[in-house]
Amino acid sequence: MSREEFAKLPLNRKIHMLYLEATFVVAIRYYGHKVNLYLLENEYVEVFYNHKLDKIDKIDFLPRDHSRMKFYLDQIKID
Repeated sequence: MSREEFAKLPLNRKIHMLYLEATFVVAIRYYGHKVNLYLLENEYVEVFYNHKLDKIDKIDFLPRDHSRMKFYLDQIKID
């Protein structure tokens, strides 16, 4: 599945796909969210969970040039 196809999926389908096909990598805290990082095929996907509202706010691919990358690189090696 391409990035574009995944991006068009409704939230519940993204969750289902990550649950069945992705591998959990690591979790970080980021501005009021718990962000879980998953490996889906050869792409990293972030799940932004808002614990105060008890809901997932966003599921999206990890931009390799985002400043958040430093939080992951402290814990794992991403090629």
